[in-house]
Formats: sequence, C-alpha cells, structure tokens
Amino acid sequence: MRALVRVAAALGVRLHATHLDERTLGLYSPDEQRIYFDIRLTPNERRVTIAHELGHAYYGHDHSNPKHERQAEVFAAELLIDPEEYAELERVDPDPHRLADDLGVTVELIATYRQHCLERVRGVTYTRPRMGAGQWEYRGVRADAESTGL
Repeated sequence: MRALVRVAAALGVRLHATHLDERTLGLYSPDEQRIYFDIRLTPNERRVTIAHELGHAYYGHDHSNPKHERQAEVFAAELLIDPEEYAELERVDPDPHRLADDLGVTVELIATYRQHCLERVRGVTYTRPRMGAGQWEYRGVRADAESTGL
C-alpha cells in the first residue's frame, strides 16, 4: 500500500478512504486531484481499486467511458502484477483464484492481465509491449513502485 501512496504522490493525487455507495468501489476526482475508495474493501480490492483510479489520474481522464475504463484497468494490471512473478506462479498453478491470492490482486485483474498484457504463442507466454507514443512512460511509474517495494 505504501508504494501506491508513493505513486499517487508522484502523480500529485491524494488518497481518501470513505463510505461510497454499494456499486462504487472507488473514483477519481480530477478537479480535486483525489482518489476516493470505499473503506469496506478487502486489502486486495483496495490495492486494485487504487491502482485502477491511479490509471485514470495517469491518463488524465476527466470522465468515464469504456475506453478509459479499459486503459485504467490495464494500467492497474501492469502496475500491480510483475511479469516474472506471474510467470513463476502460473507454472505452479494457473488457477486465477490462486494467482490472485498469491499476487494480492483480484480475479478480475488476473483476467485483465491475461487478456491485455499477455500473448500466448505455441505454448509460450509473452508479455505484450506497449505500442505508440509514450510506450515506455509507464516504466517511470513502475520503477518508482518497484523501488518502494510494491
């Protein structure tokens, strides 16, 4: 959690635990530069929700749409899931529930990681590179998170 707080600080965003309605796990308020997350979340849900909302902050989203939600979810997956650790754990047991528990994330984030961050070719799994302008920018945020022990 400390690493996520540091990433938030690097993005100029504050984190706030609060009671949200039952359908809302978290939200990013660009005007306030704040992320609100529901206080009732489990530790894994909290990590994933904060990372997802950090994705909105990172990309500068000011409203929600399917493209923004997918970008934020992929950002969270890349931020929280180390490819080498994932590969090692998947070789032992590919069950998504087990992987989620071992990685400290949610089953939904494992599904996102598998769909958007991995490519399987003839039984070999590769992480997908980002393409286009800014394809390596996330490494700065990821490096900050890794140096703080995320």
